[in-house]
Amino acid sequence: MIGPDDLTCRIALAGYRNITIDSARRFEAMGVTPHDFFTKPALTLASVTGVRPEYFADNRRAEAMEQARAERMFVECNSIAALYHTDATYPTRLAECDDAPAMLYVAGAAECLSARHSVAIVGTRHCTAYGADFTRRLVSDLAEGLDDLLVVSGLAYGVDVCAHRAALDSGVRTAAVLAHGLNTIYPAEHRQDAQRIIRQGGCLATEYTSHDRIHRGNFLARNRIIAALADVTVVVESDLRGGAMATARIASAYNREVMAVPGRVNDTYSRGCNQLIASRTASMVRDASDLIDLMGWMTKPKPGEQQELSFDTPEEYTPVINLLKKRPESTVNDLCASLGTPFASLSALLFRMELDDYIIALPGGRYTLPAKSR
Repeated sequence: MIGPDDLTCRIALAGYRNITIDSARRFEAMGVTPHDFFTKPALTLASVTGVRPEYFADNRRAEAMEQARAERMFVECNSIAALYHTDATYPTRLAECDDAPAMLYVAGAAECLSARHSVAIVGTRHCTAYGADFTRRLVSDLAEGLDDLLVVSGLAYGVDVCAHRAALDSGVRTAAVLAHGLNTIYPAEHRQDAQRIIRQGGCLATEYTSHDRIHRGNFLARNRIIAALADVTVVVESDLRGGAMATARIASAYNREVMAVPGRVNDTYSRGCNQLIASRTASMVRDASDLIDLMGWMTKPKPGEQQELSFDTPEEYTPVINLLKKRPESTVNDLCASLGTPFASLSALLFRMELDDYIIALPGGRYTLPAKSR
């Protein structure tokens, strides 16, 4: 008798009760593969893992496998990528978060989730003209300044769909994270937007299968994936409560950057943004340059633009600056090897350059140039 295949077992495990990327990794560390989970006796699994045998009840596992077989047929018939957390194509940013789903289902170009620059844009369903205009300008200016850009949002009414449409109109790829399976689009009014997203090189992504029911809790859970897929989350408009505020808090907990658009203190849908800024959960964003500078990202050179060092740049800074122009986000070790400079001497030089605003220190011991010097 032929046993269940690996993909079906992975789909079944990912949809099993309380399974996240962290718990899937824990099982694997104990030597329990997805195939083992569904083929070994419950008592054997319980003794290996320390989990109660009831968790591995035969009827529960059989039901999970039955649904997984149906889901495998669905994804294969609809050209959907089922990305398990151990796959090389599973998004790296998402894999860094312990509560990420063990499986991500993607319709469209899954590779766009690995874009070099990823920005989540979220906000209220009740988007004002101010919020819509800001979103369009922000995305347009980011598209003009950055290469390999991805805009992430949730395809909801208001700011979300405005962000997707702005990306599409600017020729930028965009990813919509859904709170339901890929057998439907909610809200239905955004079906054409979903089609455009796929047609223009973006994708629809979800942790839910085609047989999962839609309920309110899905939308809150979906927000963690939006935050996890982005380097920075921008809240355009929000009241003190709402999905966008939850996404901002999650992004902050992931140690990702959060930015918020300031507004008038008496405007309902600026209260949340103003609170994020006041509590220092978020940095203020007034335009694309604020975001680019905060992230330390290299901008695209403008046509005919020739960037030169100013005449008052200290001569000892010049080799580092020239190298960072060619190789942005280099580490100290990269710079030592390329410049042939001892570590101690270069570290002291980089410290002075950082204090003089010639370079910006990034997480992971990397350095880049401020936007004005690129």
